[in-house]
Amino acid sequence: MYQIDAGPHQSAESLADRVRRAVIWRSGSQIVAQTVQWAATFLVIRILSPTDYGLFAMTQVVLVLLNMLNGYGLASGLVRQREVSHREVRQLFGMLLLLNGGLAAGQSLLAPLAAAYYRQPIVAELLRVQALLYLATPFIALPQALLGRAMDFRHQAKANICASIASAATALGGALAGWGVWTLVAAPLAMFMVRAVALTIAARSLVWPSFDFRGAGHLARYGGIMAAGQLTWFAQSQADVFIAGRWFTPHVLGLYTTGLFLTQIFVSKFVPPLNEVAFTAYARMQSRPELLAEGFLRAVRVVMLIALPFYLGLAATAGPLVATVLGPKWVEAVPVVRLLALAMPFMTLQILLTPACDARGRPGIGVQNGATGAAILALAFLIAVRWGATALAGAWIVAYPAYLGISLRRSLPIIGTRASDLAAAIGPPVLAASAMALIVTTTDSLMPTLPAMMRLALLVVIGGAGYAGWLAIFARPLLREVAITIGRQPASQARVQPAPPL
Repeated sequence: MYQIDAGPHQSAESLADRVRRAVIWRSGSQIVAQTVQWAATFLVIRILSPTDYGLFAMTQVVLVLLNMLNGYGLASGLVRQREVSHREVRQLFGMLLLLNGGLAAGQSLLAPLAAAYYRQPIVAELLRVQALLYLATPFIALPQALLGRAMDFRHQAKANICASIASAATALGGALAGWGVWTLVAAPLAMFMVRAVALTIAARSLVWPSFDFRGAGHLARYGGIMAAGQLTWFAQSQADVFIAGRWFTPHVLGLYTTGLFLTQIFVSKFVPPLNEVAFTAYARMQSRPELLAEGFLRAVRVVMLIALPFYLGLAATAGPLVATVLGPKWVEAVPVVRLLALAMPFMTLQILLTPACDARGRPGIGVQNGATGAAILALAFLIAVRWGATALAGAWIVAYPAYLGISLRRSLPIIGTRASDLAAAIGPPVLAASAMALIVTTTDSLMPTLPAMMRLALLVVIGGAGYAGWLAIFARPLLREVAITIGRQPASQARVQPAPPL
């Protein structure tokens, strides 16, 4: 019997300590892994062309769609249960094998249709090779669920770092060898395969699959609802590329998607690991709604404290940043980066809503929010796409605040908090980041002509000093709270409110 050992008898302080350790391992490993990957990614971007990235983006629409059905929702159902039998583990493994085998076959069949839609024959070849990713998924999802139940993020961290190193080495080697767009296909394959092997060994999860699914209806139902929510997330997250891929050349699409990658680094690479820890911890607080609500607000405060200066700083320094990080061939992406960076705070807050609602046993809220976002964003993209990549980026600023407003009205009562509490949580970092962006923009306009790297370095130092100074003067309570939340101080010594999860 696989049993959650954090029962009601355990103190909130004990859970808080475990959550802090989980966050440190999960986010710390994410920083290490992403540092390795980014170093390789930005070198590869300098070698490859926007056209290569545009072609790769076309394949991602199909890949992301089918990945929504790969069974991670089933694994989330396993995490949420208090007790899990060996038979249920075998049933889950069987479900994952069947699902992903079907997805691999389905992607191969869809490949020619996707190539015809985009009018790019190579897209079919790329998709057929990428179908191999599904073969590794069952060996990632199952051990990750078992380790997540135990809040063992140390072994997950080691697996992620090994996988990132393998991916980075493959990407760099492929780019230098002249593989072109195939470099972008080979690197994820290396990452998935290494991660699958490492996680399976760490969790000792290699079991004989069971295809007798009697009694596993609860897993299937929960996984189905989660998959529905992910499908609506796909509709909103891939609508721009799906629409633009038909209108734009691969070169222009590559400029847009690379700008999107740059602005989504924080929300796509750092927030999901924190949400992974949050869902596991929230699930243990189902009987204590007041703790869950406070945990959500504290998570918002900590995440937005880091996210807002990143996004507004990115918008303020887009010119020298793109020239320094991506290189001169990407300067056309500067307006896209600037506009998308301004929209990302809304997206970050939106993503933080889902794990709290899911843990309260209301995954349908995420489905409804996702469907709303898909409709609003798709309409905005359809209108904007005919005016080019910059207009498409501008559509995010118009559509995302409306989407977030509807989602908050629907989600906050489920979480157990109010809009005024949320506004109070994000108010200090919003003011500090806005002041920082004003300082950076003003300084940039007054600077003499300098090399892009030197200009960027000076602006980052000035912006960082301005942000830290504002917080130190006007938001000291927030800094103290964050220090307690993420610090290593034992809960027995920190006699304050029990630190809820991130």
